Amino acid sequence: MADELVLLDFWPSPFGMRVRIALAEKGIKHEYREEDLRNKSALLLQMNPVHKKIPVLIHNGKPVCESLIQVQYIDEVWHDQAPLLPSDPYQRAIARFWADFVDKKIYELGRKIWTTKGEEQETGKKEFIECLKLLEGELGDKPYFGGENLGYVDVVLVPFYSWFLAYEKCGNFSIEAECPKLIAWAQRCLQKESVSKSLPDQEKVYGFVLQLKKIFGIE
Repeated sequence: MADELVLLDFWPSPFGMRVRIALAEKGIKHEYREEDLRNKSALLLQMNPVHKKIPVLIHNGKPVCESLIQVQYIDEVWHDQAPLLPSDPYQRAIARFWADFVDKKIYELGRKIWTTKGEEQETGKKEFIECLKLLEGELGDKPYFGGENLGYVDVVLVPFYSWFLAYEKCGNFSIEAECPKLIAWAQRCLQKESVSKSLPDQEKVYGFVLQLKKIFGIE
């Protein structure tokens, strides 16, 4: 029987983008369902009753939640096509460490940049750039975090590139000036169709952030 695969998602979500990239990289057909996060569908609440969040990957009626777990799941189930995690256990552990680092740091620090101002925002920007510099150090001279090919850490991190313009405009700074190697890496990733088709336009994300600022009353 053919696999039935549904992704419950919301277009600007960097977490959902990870899953979209992983599916596209492996050429896996799936049904995409856009969620309204202010009016969540009964299916979303049923499939992720604990966190009630997107993305949710539903494989043959069974839900898989949390984007890092979803990307690993996709890699394990469809392991013959474009493997994302290294086969060596130690290298796999290192990839998981950096993916966890991205997960714990980048979204929250980026959010700090567009939701605060003054000293708090300056601190957020400084911490954000420090994290990106650590990631640049891990990337080194490799084309991708996965080495010669797009890998797990690339899939986990590159979605945030679509948010970079919003961070820069809200925080009045240049990420490329601070981390040129990371921007070059992101642009290399974007040459892959799996990435370019999964990431929304930066201007569109910036417009979405401006809407959020209005909703939350952040001037």
